[in-house]
Amino acid sequence: MTIIFPIIYSAALTYLVWKAFKVMSNGWGIAGTEKKSLNNSNFNQKKYTIHPELLDKSGNITEEELLTVRFSNDNDSSLEEKGTTTD
Repeated sequence: MTIIFPIIYSAALTYLVWKAFKVMSNGWGIAGTEKKSLNNSNFNQKKYTIHPELLDKSGNITEEELLTVRFSNDNDSSLEEKGTTTD
């Protein structure tokens, strides 16, 4: 029983490493072909992420004022300079 555990463990580890390498090599291959196809084309589109919270009911960017929150540390010297205090 003491000799079979290391054999099973080694076999499982070898199998998992082999599978991980296969998956990663597929990813490397796809990344290489995408870069080549993008470099060969003249397609220069800037992609922006617009969060749904910024859109109104008709799908246009809202003109409302947005609420912003600033988090700071208790030892922030800029608050003392402005004359404000933190609770």
